[in-house]
Amino acid sequence: MSIAVLGAGSWGTTYAKVLADAGQDVVLWARRRDVAEAITARRQNAEYLPGVVLPELLRSTSDPREALAGAATVVLAVPSQSLRHNLTAWRGLLPADATLVSLAKGVELGTLSRMSEVIAEVAGVGADRVAVVSGPNLAKEIAQEQPTATVIACQDHDRAVDLQRRSTTGYFRPYTITDVVGCEIGGACKNVIALSCGMAAGLGFGANTLATLITRGLAETARLGAALGADPMTLAGLAGLGDLVATCSSPLSRNRTFGERLGRGESLAQAQAAAHGQVAEGVKSCSSIRDLAARHGVEMPITEVVHRVCHDGFHPGEMAGELIGRKTRPER
Repeated sequence: MSIAVLGAGSWGTTYAKVLADAGQDVVLWARRRDVAEAITARRQNAEYLPGVVLPELLRSTSDPREALAGAATVVLAVPSQSLRHNLTAWRGLLPADATLVSLAKGVELGTLSRMSEVIAEVAGVGADRVAVVSGPNLAKEIAQEQPTATVIACQDHDRAVDLQRRSTTGYFRPYTITDVVGCEIGGACKNVIALSCGMAAGLGFGANTLATLITRGLAETARLGAALGADPMTLAGLAGLGDLVATCSSPLSRNRTFGERLGRGESLAQAQAAAHGQVAEGVKSCSSIRDLAARHGVEMPITEVVHRVCHDGFHPGEMAGELIGRKTRPER
């Protein structure tokens, strides 16, 4: 039985490589035929992972029907805000009882649903058939086979263990948990906090400011997670703190880099143009996460400021004064 990976961006292609390196027969769906043909014929996705040679067990197609035929596992690797639209088109092609795996990190605008909730709703499946992969997973480093770990979360522990077995390599170590909520909240919120860290770097602030934003960002993420029923230990682990540190610190992070451009004075449109089609998920998710927090009465001041910078014309230079000037209180 094959594994279908739907989405040939940097992370989708990288995770497909991981699965193939683990010995799995992988079919990677690419929206563009030329990309699919290049992956199969030349073993490269030059647009997203230049210089990375892809394994022989990985083939690609631009036909979703071909990608999904006979797949025991379906990995969804499209951006969070387009997941519903894409999955609606694929719904009738999904194999019965396949495990559906989300690589997307975000909260859907409007519905305020987590990605696993979108998948379960659109595909018409139980939540126990949906797994989530999250952690300090910067695609380029993993594609270069630098050692890292990740978390696979699924309510059905056996499905998580099966995916763990299928994606364990000498450079990629997955752990399993059943806390899907915590895994997804950590993955979504870290993008927003990374935007704030990028803005701070663009403004010329140093390590103290970065450490403050990471730590207080983790605190507000944990508050939201607790309100939604997440296990606090999940957010202290790879899917929480681990992913947060990597995304906030690395120049490979699209959200960190996008925020840095805003901090240097670029407009939202200029920063988006410089991203060359790469999606900084936090730009949209900051709004849905802010609204989700408001729904549950959770205070998330960093998320609020990021939303105001991205969507209300608030200048990044005012961010520090806004956050530092808040009423003092005990840390916990």
